[in-house]
Amino acid sequence: MKNISVIGCGTMGNGIAQTFAQYNYNVILYDISKEALDKAMLVINKNLGRMVIKDVISEEKKNITLKNIITTTDFNMIKKSDLVIEAVSENLDLKKSIFKKLDLECGKDTILASNTSSISITELAESTNRKDKVIGMHFMNPVPIMSLVEIINSKHTSTTTTETIIEISEKLGKIPLTVNDYPGFISNRILMPMINEAIEALEDGVSTVKNIDGIMKLGMGHPMGPLQLADLIGLDVCKSILEVMFKGINKNKYVPNKLLIELVEDGKLGVKSGEGFYDYSNSKKAEIVSKRFC
Repeated sequence: MKNISVIGCGTMGNGIAQTFAQYNYNVILYDISKEALDKAMLVINKNLGRMVIKDVISEEKKNITLKNIITTTDFNMIKKSDLVIEAVSENLDLKKSIFKKLDLECGKDTILASNTSSISITELAESTNRKDKVIGMHFMNPVPIMSLVEIINSKHTSTTTTETIIEISEKLGKIPLTVNDYPGFISNRILMPMINEAIEALEDGVSTVKNIDGIMKLGMGHPMGPLQLADLIGLDVCKSILEVMFKGINKNKYVPNKLLIELVEDGKLGVKSGEGFYDYSNSKKAEIVSKRFC
């Protein structure tokens, strides 16, 4: 397994592409937007540059990694991949349409994986004629740094497929942990209610953004507070994941808090929009709390 394709060049997609390329896989990074692909390569180049400065990799390794990635808007270039990882937005219909097309276009032995953080792998598998070769590979953000890959088995995933994906994850220097297909899997089933509760505590006036995050960091040993983490994930993504879990599990703790909904509707999505619970316009370290919460 040497030829990898990644569909979607956003934060997760470009991180996945960079990681595979660093470990000498041939990577095709696909997106419908040439502009988005160019931006993704700038991000990858910048991230690799930081790694060079920190002596994590050499300048030579950076250049080799960049050469291992080919960007394209031509879907036909994906056809000969050994593994395709879908990393588009959390939209079931969009993902199913991609998996149907991949099933038709790719070789019969190609494994199809989704980086989804909440959507049913079983539903994605059942949109194909290779249900045993569909699996979830939920990477954590930032992908090149975080060690976990949550491997999600659908009701149809074969043991061979699971073993293959565990092996390739380990070759990336990751720690793969398997779970069964259920809304939110394990990571987000536990994380998202905590984030939702932190937002509710803020809305209720229990404490401030900085103090809520500070208490969870200092008292619970979390490296990042829940509100800052929500900003990093993307408030729109958090809202989407909660909605998927509420639909699948039907428990009120998964209903997105109204403050979260309001922020998303206002376009305040966190780091990627420049403002969420924190203001990122003048501080790369989120040291400035958004004026909204001052």
